[in-house]
Amino acid sequence: MARVFITGASGLLGGALLEALIARGDDVVALARSPASAQALRARGAEVRGGELGDVEALAAAMAGCELAFNVAGVNAFCLRDPTAMMKANVDGAEAAVRAAHRAGVRRLVHTSSAVTLGEARGVVADEWVAHRGSYLSRYEQSKTLGERAALAAAAELGQELVCVNPSSVQGPGRAGGTGRFVIAFLDGRLKVFVDTWVSLVDIQDCVAGHLLAAEHGAPGERYILNGIRMHITELLALAADVAGITAAPRLLPRRLASAAAGAVEVAFRARGAHPPVCREMVRTLLHGHRYDGSRAQRELGLAYTEPAETLRRTVEWARAEGLLRTS
Repeated sequence: MARVFITGASGLLGGALLEALIARGDDVVALARSPASAQALRARGAEVRGGELGDVEALAAAMAGCELAFNVAGVNAFCLRDPTAMMKANVDGAEAAVRAAHRAGVRRLVHTSSAVTLGEARGVVADEWVAHRGSYLSRYEQSKTLGERAALAAAAELGQELVCVNPSSVQGPGRAGGTGRFVIAFLDGRLKVFVDTWVSLVDIQDCVAGHLLAAEHGAPGERYILNGIRMHITELLALAADVAGITAAPRLLPRRLASAAAGAVEVAFRARGAHPPVCREMVRTLLHGHRYDGSRAQRELGLAYTEPAETLRRTVEWARAEGLLRTS
């Protein structure tokens, strides 16, 4: 049993990691940023400390006595009018976690980065060593890239053990956003048109396992892509339809039309002061597509990925139970 610190335990991935740590008998200290979060985390068995992501002093005090820490907290959003809060959480928060871990004497910190930080050119199957394209598809991608770089630089400066894990889109029960949002809408008949793209996903259970294995076996200063599914969108949707027992096929929208439509929707919603459901950076990311190679985590960490059909089966069962998927 170890004493472990975690940020982001109120979120989907952080909550799943919290459950895994408690289940294996660890004494878990969780950061809470609100009274409601603190109450919920205590109910799940965590010891709670208050504080903000960028506050090194508060983080260090919360980490005191811990030998391992996970920085899972972050903001994942598109189409924001003002990305300042996201940049603070994803960039300043990442560096602050490293500096706090060093100050508190934490042996190892595992930072939840993102596969988008690879910045691969379109059409490339990206591994951990791929050349970055030198530009960003979205402000989210920029924030996670700058945060990872800041964390690694701070760790090198301080001599702090830091391992980065880089999940692709995390999917499974509990996740109604990201690619899962489009899959559920397709299966429910609400979304019939898609763009021609490639998608990469990781089962939430595999993502949690990857974090735990990185803490145990990861090399300091290295990063590990967590990705178990790499498919063309039509292949993914066909498998999802088969799992759900539904007969359906998507229609692919021409790239130029998709870009123009996204721009028009964004402008119209911004003019009314409303948050757009789609925007140019979102569609730009979709059109770029992602094909990630998650095999390093298999080779070096011992991670075993769930079969794609099983991930989709569990997702469909959860969506039906939650009333998100009305087809039977």
